[in-house]
Amino acid sequence: MPHSLELTTALRAAERAGEIARALYRHNLEVTVKADKSPVTEADVRCEQAIREVLEERFPTYGFYGEETGRRDVSAESVWLVDPIDGTKAFIREYPLFSTQIALLRAGRIVLGVSSAPVFGELAWAERGRGDEAAGGGGGEAYLNGQPIRVSEVDSLERATISSGNLQSLTRGPSWSRYGALIRRVSRSRGYGDFLHYHLLAAGRIDAVLESDVNILDIAACVAIVTAAGGSFTDLAGGPVTLETTSVLATNGLMHASILEALRADEK
Repeated sequence: MPHSLELTTALRAAERAGEIARALYRHNLEVTVKADKSPVTEADVRCEQAIREVLEERFPTYGFYGEETGRRDVSAESVWLVDPIDGTKAFIREYPLFSTQIALLRAGRIVLGVSSAPVFGELAWAERGRGDEAAGGGGGEAYLNGQPIRVSEVDSLERATISSGNLQSLTRGPSWSRYGALIRRVSRSRGYGDFLHYHLLAAGRIDAVLESDVNILDIAACVAIVTAAGGSFTDLAGGPVTLETTSVLATNGLMHASILEALRADEK
């Protein structure tokens, strides 16, 4: 199926950002610390400027919410959500687990996502609602490096492989012991992190992802990709993803209810 103009434009914007990121990678860029204590480099800013230029030239009436250049018209019907370099710390420390994340929010629903890891060599994208709605995950098609992808069919914790992101905030509350009990039940636990575990989930190579400290710009594109691939994507309490979401439970769909139940279980 041909790409929509929106997806074509988002892919072009990601390509432009990738060119900049590759050119600046491992060049000892100056690092600035923002008010929230997160780092930012010249690459972050230049990549977002390039993305914004491409998107706004084609869709001038759409809103824009970017990690580095801020918000414009976020109450618009359609809003671009952009993290130009998700994984700035990886970029600074010169390992390739960083990516560009571009998503489109329409009427409160994430309908498109592009996740581009230019040095690692992976490009995933999806449009929800384009394809068989009966296939699960809200309908749509998801692709990784040009090939269609689909979540796994693993349906038991004992066979599942789970990946976790930053668990620091989870350790501060009662969910930490529940998470430990969950991990003792699964087949395999790893921490692939950032874009990588969402690509693995959407491609059926792992079965669930848990994160406890995120923002919407980190995950919006991956919401579209995982759900279009047939998976489920909520916060750790089972609530829907919104602009205020700070945690993630993403699964192949078959595992979602059982993992939520395990995380809600009363402590012994």
